[in-house]
Amino acid sequence: MSSTVEPSVPLSKAVSSVEYFIDCPTGTVEHYFADNTYNWSDELYRIHGYERGDVVPTLELGMSHVDPADREAVRAFWNKVTTVGGPSSIYASLRDLHGRTRKLLISADLILGDDEQPVGVWGLVVDLTRSIHADTHRIVNEAVAASAVSRAVIEQAKGILMGRAGLNAAEAFERISSYSQHTNRKVVVISQEIIDRAMKLTYRDQHHGSDTALRDLFRGL
Repeated sequence: MSSTVEPSVPLSKAVSSVEYFIDCPTGTVEHYFADNTYNWSDELYRIHGYERGDVVPTLELGMSHVDPADREAVRAFWNKVTTVGGPSSIYASLRDLHGRTRKLLISADLILGDDEQPVGVWGLVVDLTRSIHADTHRIVNEAVAASAVSRAVIEQAKGILMGRAGLNAAEAFERISSYSQHTNRKVVVISQEIIDRAMKLTYRDQHHGSDTALRDLFRGL
């Protein structure tokens, strides 16, 4: 194997860039055509659930860990890069030796020799599992927070209708809900507009009769 053979994009630069921006486990693979060898980085062994020396890396070993639903697409991706070149990327699921499912981003391109002819393929494998879990947790937290805010807005609007128009809680919500359906706008939007409208009413306006109070609160919404 020639020491001057390098990927068309330096592996060290590619790995450091991905690790810097994504902060996820990142491994590399190099496949050389001449002797059909596959070289895995230590991190790629660990992504698959192994340590260096446990197994001899081959295409079939790697494919055996790919989710069956993704296997055909990953094989076609690797064959395309091998024959046509890249750079190219694909998302796939992998099940490691211990049965854990990992979500991967795989990028690959040709390794070029001194004569600029392809002598192999290099691949970059980024384990996005931790990042995806973190994003999912963040999205769930944001959704819960948004839901709590919406409930608070609706409850405040109900309280305004109860206090100024003499409605009970069920009647207040029914008024808001009916207006929401009539105008095809969300209940929380109507509730916020009731709050905003109430803030603009004068002290004298706040002490009209119930019918007038309702009309004032819903006017212009």
